[in-house]
Amino acid sequence: MTTVSEAALLSDLAAVLPADRLTTDPDVLESYAHDDAEWAEWSLPACLVRPRTPEEVQAVVRACLRHGTAVIARGAGTGLSGGANALAGSVVISLERMNAVLEVDELERLAVVQPGVVNDDLRARVAENGLWYPPDPASSPWSTIGGNVATNAGGVCCVKYGVTRDYVLGMQVVTGTGELVRLGRRTAKGVAGYDLTGLLVGSEGTLGIVTEITVRLRPMRPPEQTIAGFFDSLTDAGEAVREVAAAGLTPSALELIDRNCLRAVDDWKNMGLSADAAVVLLGRVDTPGAAGEQEAAALLAAFERGGATWADRSTDEAEGEALFAARRLAYPALERLGPVLTEDVCVPKGAVPEMLGRIEAIGLANDVLIANIAHAGDGNLHPLLVVPAGDDAARARAEQAFTEIIDAALALGGTVTGEHGVGLLKRKGLVSELAPAVLDMHRAIKAALDPAGILNPGKVIG
Repeated sequence: MTTVSEAALLSDLAAVLPADRLTTDPDVLESYAHDDAEWAEWSLPACLVRPRTPEEVQAVVRACLRHGTAVIARGAGTGLSGGANALAGSVVISLERMNAVLEVDELERLAVVQPGVVNDDLRARVAENGLWYPPDPASSPWSTIGGNVATNAGGVCCVKYGVTRDYVLGMQVVTGTGELVRLGRRTAKGVAGYDLTGLLVGSEGTLGIVTEITVRLRPMRPPEQTIAGFFDSLTDAGEAVREVAAAGLTPSALELIDRNCLRAVDDWKNMGLSADAAVVLLGRVDTPGAAGEQEAAALLAAFERGGATWADRSTDEAEGEALFAARRLAYPALERLGPVLTEDVCVPKGAVPEMLGRIEAIGLANDVLIANIAHAGDGNLHPLLVVPAGDDAARARAEQAFTEIIDAALALGGTVTGEHGVGLLKRKGLVSELAPAVLDMHRAIKAALDPAGILNPGKVIG
């Protein structure tokens, strides 16, 4: 039932927005009220707004300010931390209809995009100009640039090319006070004032709502070579990762997939993947010419020193693509087995073998099925905790394992999240990671940029 205050809010929004922007249908609201994070709480919002212009976003924020109503921005909803989950009576702003590539500048190697542009669509568009946008989360066929900016998303090739923040030059933002402002620059260099653009990247909609993004581009890169290695254990694969780092190599990708993930993908997609290994490491190099051949050989040798039972360069491009496709499909494939609680810890590269061993031990101690995928080359590990649907006891064990994995990562000098964000699921972990004085700095920034506390309240720092 709509309350008097909600009715007043809806009337105000209807007065400042075109008629097709506002939705209160409960079935629609439910589908927009949460992201893909299992077990992160959410409630039905008062309404959903799908704006088409920055000015419409600004009008919504100003209306929410007048009514003291929480406003939650979201992209495609592929997040895995509950960062876009709605509160009861809140307003959800979906930026999916703001999906235009506004400009591609070949000379300056930049693009200007709206936040609803899908990652892979941007990549395809700039490829027409011989350019490349590197950040490539596993959700790139579905996730949006705005969502990637909100979480500072990483991806497969980020071991060599960096994460979203490294490619955001500037942005247009609606602030918590309802102002529409531009941050950053279009120039190759710029140190005027504080780096507010970098601050907004990864802020999960708690400091402003991004309505336009200027991203840095690179020239299209050469074709990659794929190197695959089979290992008998997670720790052996971790040792190979350490060998790669010790050799001074920076592959364009270094991904880990365990047998549980491969089997789930194969059962779903019938891809004919090998079941001969407990763990597969997938490496890629994109250095051209003779130097690339030497790099591929060095990567292969590192796999062998790390204990690979088999390793080789793939001579079949389709085979290499299939293996990396399996890496991207691992999460949805495992979801078919039951609710999946996804971890996202990151540890120093030298600690990868130890961390993988601890994850395995934690799964056994708590009687929880843990499937492992990882951006292994930069220490970003994604243990996937799979629980049978409706099994409350198994869920409790998985939640305990989730906490123990976070504690283990911190003990090894790591962080509670490498790319998925804090959202709701990692708030306790953030408190464990950051000193009280540093948490106070976060809260001071939040209070300065969102003094009314309406932007995605309860997320990140609570």
